[in-house]
Amino acid sequence: MAKKKAKKEVAKKASKKEVLVVASKVKAYVKGKKMMTSADAVAALSDKVYALLDDAIARTKANRRSTVKPQDI
Repeated sequence: MAKKKAKKEVAKKASKKEVLVVASKVKAYVKGKKMMTSADAVAALSDKVYALLDDAIARTKANRRSTVKPQDI
């Protein structure tokens, strides 16, 4: 029973991703372009960053390295 509970907790944590971008910096940049930022734009941007990093990590592994380099991104 404890294993099932532990698996659920791990799955719950995996589904809740941490925001990887600084919201105030994103909003300031958008505002500097004379535009407004919607409430969910920062989360969407963070999702894109996760996807970008996942792709870069896959390329790094394919090249048998453990360090993500600029060319992987």
